[in-house]
Amino acid sequence: MLLFAEAVESAAPISQFIQVVILAIVQGIAEFLPISSSGHLNVFQSLMGKLSESAELNIVLHFGTLLAIVGFYWKRILALLSSDRRVIPMLIVGTVPAAIIGIYLKKMHEPLLSNTLLSGLMFPITGIMLIVLSKLKSGDKEYAKMNYKTVILIGLAQSFALLPGISRSGSTIVMGSLLGLSRQSAATFSFLLAIPAILGATVLELKDIVDAGGTETPMVPLLAGLVIAFAVGWVSLSYLVKWLEAGKLHWFAYYLIPFGIVVVVWQLLPRTL
Repeated sequence: MLLFAEAVESAAPISQFIQVVILAIVQGIAEFLPISSSGHLNVFQSLMGKLSESAELNIVLHFGTLLAIVGFYWKRILALLSSDRRVIPMLIVGTVPAAIIGIYLKKMHEPLLSNTLLSGLMFPITGIMLIVLSKLKSGDKEYAKMNYKTVILIGLAQSFALLPGISRSGSTIVMGSLLGLSRQSAATFSFLLAIPAILGATVLELKDIVDAGGTETPMVPLLAGLVIAFAVGWVSLSYLVKWLEAGKLHWFAYYLIPFGIVVVVWQLLPRTL
């Protein structure tokens, strides 16, 4: 990691298009697999000298993964308008904790959200959560029959994932499983809950663009990022569901824990070494 970082920093600047492609792939993979998209984006942006950060790019990448959720769960979403209508207020209530805490962090502690060292510290915590998940027996409760205490606790787990390095999917699936949901139900509600969460984050990013007076990233890289984030996100989501049902999500812990340690060491070592 240290040698790679030095090589990147000493090399010619990476083209904007390539940066967008890299970040779109990272977003598509890490938004759904339980490894934290925000934490990995922080690491990759640090490696690329933060040349690729922009509010409009964040919007496009999140919108791409949002489309992947809608496409993958379209039947479940249509059911929300008919037989599962009682789930809609659950999604609203479950989103409230993350909305309140997210707005607070955005206004008062925004640098935390892009802190690479914090990301490194949180990666192992996500890994430990996944190991805990592997020890739990799958419950038998369906998400449509949850009570509001369960919904609020899952919403609080989602708000914990505002910290970079904490996986949103991992924390909400673990909490749902702890509360007796079947693994399939925990995953489904987790990603349905992601829809208002991602929409809320998009609104905040749009406000940043309005405040800045416009966009800077050209349209072609943005469209490429949208398509790649959507396609990679769909594939990642399909694999997550399969691995969750097979009880294999703890495999990611064997990546996250050492990776987090490497990131922390990289961030703490003097830059002159």
